[in-house]
Amino acid sequence: MKIAVVGTGYVGLVTGTCFAETGNDVTCVDIDKSKVEKLSAGQITIYEPGLEKLFLRNLKEERLRFTTSLYEGVKEAEIIFLALPTPPGEDGSADLKYVLGVAKDLGELMTDYKVVVDKSTVPVGTAEKVHAAIAKTFVGDFDVVSNPEFLREGVAVEDFMKPDRVVIGASSERARKVMGELYAPFVRSGNPIIYMDVRSAELTKYAANSFLATKISFMNEIAQLCERLGADVDMVRRGIGSDDRIGKRFLFPGIGYGGSCFPKDVQALVRSSTEVGYDFQILNAVMDVNEKQKLHLLPKIKRFFKNDLKGKRFALWGLAFKPNTDDIREAPALYMIDELLKAGAVVCAYDPEAVNNVRALLGNKIEYAENQYDCLEGADALIIATEWNEFRTPNFLKIVTALKNKVIFDGRNLFETDAIKELGFYYESVGRAVAEPANGVKNK
Repeated sequence: MKIAVVGTGYVGLVTGTCFAETGNDVTCVDIDKSKVEKLSAGQITIYEPGLEKLFLRNLKEERLRFTTSLYEGVKEAEIIFLALPTPPGEDGSADLKYVLGVAKDLGELMTDYKVVVDKSTVPVGTAEKVHAAIAKTFVGDFDVVSNPEFLREGVAVEDFMKPDRVVIGASSERARKVMGELYAPFVRSGNPIIYMDVRSAELTKYAANSFLATKISFMNEIAQLCERLGADVDMVRRGIGSDDRIGKRFLFPGIGYGGSCFPKDVQALVRSSTEVGYDFQILNAVMDVNEKQKLHLLPKIKRFFKNDLKGKRFALWGLAFKPNTDDIREAPALYMIDELLKAGAVVCAYDPEAVNNVRALLGNKIEYAENQYDCLEGADALIIATEWNEFRTPNFLKIVTALKNKVIFDGRNLFETDAIKELGFYYESVGRAVAEPANGVKNK
């Protein structure tokens, strides 16, 4: 099939590359000339494990190409995917100006039947607005379909190539047939293509992300209780996660969720609810809990240093909102950095992939290390904000040698409290008892 993907951000680039991998002829369109030039030259613009190999292969085989011309991209396309930004406005609602702007342009360019697919996460009713924008200038047959993405950053290629389900919201049999043929290679193992009406498909994405965000915030609330009641959140997590009705995933406590999806989608669903006169109380609480949880470690840090952080030096492991991505949108680490700097502290950070993005945002407000051990040198304590695999089994001798104090504040519960206590560390995590050596912490 000939496919156009409008937008080469995270979703657009993964979508275009993976469709090309199954033999389709894909043209990706973006207004950013510099980005298009880089992609055309084989320089991938996002970090996503496994994507670069597919990207380079399909670029070489000429199944994947890039252009700044919307006309060139869509003139022969049977299916046009809109993978455009829908950033939250000041009131929390999704801003549709990019989606509707392209829809208007498509109406002026289309000459035959095409399936236009909303791949971006959009509020209920967006497909109708896209249809109306196209129909203003195009009088032929076309369909607008909702096909929400369920990609997890860090494993997006696997999620796309082996989806646990494909959701397609379509109002015509013709569009359902086209989309079914497109996705047939991805569901050969038997996972379903779920057809539904367009509005239900649009709501499905928001409902899914909001439910997962709710699970995370619920466990963070349980972690708060565990700290006050003397329970261990890891034991509670294992105890409830073995119940099939609850499941094991998204039950890990931490310092809140971030990224491009959960914060934006929860906020947008709350706003949509408000617009139809419904008070979505649970999701309002989820957002409130998450905002507070991002700074969960700060009171612990301040308490240890007797409310005086001025001049204190902190090593920070992790800047991305989660491992296996360079995405720093709504990353808890950024919130902690802001508060530490306000208190007069010095921060030296390391992240395997996200350093350049943070440097572009913060400049020289903080220091950056070449590896995880360099940033420890002379630090008063180590703070862990992202659960990269390389942080899970570090060289503790190097940590002890470099740190001024054997003190760790862990926002992702990477270490067993008993084991790290035996190593002589003062160790605070989330939802678990403080691990403190019997003779206290000694400065070097």
